[in-house]
Amino acid sequence: MSDLEAPLVRPKRKKVWVDYFVQFRWIIVIFVVLPISFTLYFLTYLGDVRSDWKSYKQRQKEHEENVKKVVKRLQERNPSKDGRVCTARKPWIAVGMRNVDYKRARHFEVDLSAFRNILEINQETMIAKCEPLVNMGRITRATVPLNLALAAVAELDDLTVGGLINGYGIEGSSHLYGLFSDTVVAYEIVLAGGKVVRATKDNEYSDLFYAIPWSQGTLGLLVSAEIKLIPIKEYMKLTYTPVRGSVKELGKAYIDSFAPRFGEENSEEVPDFVEGMIYNPHEGVCMTGKYASKEEAEKKGNKINSVGWWFKPWFYQHAQTALTKGEFVEYIPTREYYHRHTRCLYWEGKLILPFGDQWWFRFLLGWMMPPKVSLLKATQGEAIRNYYHEMHVIQDMLVPLYKVPDALEWVDREMEVYPLWLCPHRLYKLPYKTMVYPEPGFEEHCRQGDTPYAQMYTDVGVYYAPGPVLRGEVFDGVDAVRRMESWLIENHGFQPQYAVSELNEKNFWRMFDAGLYEQCRNKYGAVGTFMSVYYKCKKGKKTEKEVQEAEQAQVEVPYAETD
Repeated sequence: MSDLEAPLVRPKRKKVWVDYFVQFRWIIVIFVVLPISFTLYFLTYLGDVRSDWKSYKQRQKEHEENVKKVVKRLQERNPSKDGRVCTARKPWIAVGMRNVDYKRARHFEVDLSAFRNILEINQETMIAKCEPLVNMGRITRATVPLNLALAAVAELDDLTVGGLINGYGIEGSSHLYGLFSDTVVAYEIVLAGGKVVRATKDNEYSDLFYAIPWSQGTLGLLVSAEIKLIPIKEYMKLTYTPVRGSVKELGKAYIDSFAPRFGEENSEEVPDFVEGMIYNPHEGVCMTGKYASKEEAEKKGNKINSVGWWFKPWFYQHAQTALTKGEFVEYIPTREYYHRHTRCLYWEGKLILPFGDQWWFRFLLGWMMPPKVSLLKATQGEAIRNYYHEMHVIQDMLVPLYKVPDALEWVDREMEVYPLWLCPHRLYKLPYKTMVYPEPGFEEHCRQGDTPYAQMYTDVGVYYAPGPVLRGEVFDGVDAVRRMESWLIENHGFQPQYAVSELNEKNFWRMFDAGLYEQCRNKYGAVGTFMSVYYKCKKGKKTEKEVQEAEQAQVEVPYAETD
């Protein structure tokens, strides 16, 4: 690690016109993006209310009719003339930072825009059946009043069930329940030929069930999912603990804040929620939460903090106060806790609106926050988009828990991005080797946080402008991401595919395992109908020649990492 000791020396970078446009982009955000965002949020809410008024039978009937339309549309496709199948959603609507470049080439669209209903919340079976465009904000509005919640509720309101399943989803409870896809008990999928199947872990489509997560919709079209519910209480008792030391010491303190020894996962001391934020190379705050009843929260001496009000300080800045006043405990209404990062988009809001965290802005215009990510993308041209790719980092590094200190040290050295977000999750040892999988033989090492059936991982969230960019120095964002991807491959880590990737096809399949995925693509007729997951995630515009080659190409077995 000696190469990490000396800081990099970078020359100054000459400013170009794009720098000034980005610097004053807040004008467009305030006068265009925020008003439109608020209007769209309100109209969506009215649509959700209207849907909730419908009976279960009516919603189910509409669902079945919409599925028939999808089947009919797929059957209309001429494989010899039409391109690969993808949804009709506009490229800029996706919340992820990938620019959905595959839709710029020839393709065959299937409209899934009607699939935005909660079909059922069954309090007996503890299952919520949802269509893929249902977002987290709507689900928590429906379940929290019942003292129920999805086992893993992603923090941002706009994240959808389909995106979290086909892509990647995590929450502060993932150290108990795994990633969002691990909490799904059944998928309803329309296969390439138009056949509708229900895949579970123990039926005839069990291989498809395990292959769907991370596949980016390239095995079939998801039209509904049955997701595990858990009982909750009205408040989250949250403890903020400041930690100080070297970067590696911060990583170790984060691990010790929640992770039990090997095999002690049933300990009552394990919190319901875990989150860490590293604010600089020497300081961070670890947060652990436990569900608490209304009676407990309202006891004399306990502090209740409704963080969801528009005028409240942004959550990451509120948590940072633990560095000055020391450890403290407070009670946050559960739904407000779930969506604590929504108003400021973690800390990206500070770059979008430099004064958005000031008290006067929060009181006057905070009620319009946050801007919709889709509108931010829609109002940026090609030059701005390329600027963000090169001068900005929005990446997640999924690494084994014991390697978190090394990951933090690497980010500090190569990117200098702060704050950093830390969120643990279990990576289960499954009957099939899926695209993401634990380190072979991890259970033999009996490491802290691991169990015989799951290895503990952590999402190191890297979201912000790198230090060199803020100092006006030269920074090669593309090269930095490539080095990050190489580091992840070497350390059995994974890069969520919502982010911009620089991986070539060979390295993509070094990071992810292709075995089950390719088996299911062939078995269920996806080859020649749906583009491969690499092709879908690949950065850059797709040419007609690439489309034709992708329709015939199959992932070579040697690309898949073997045991």
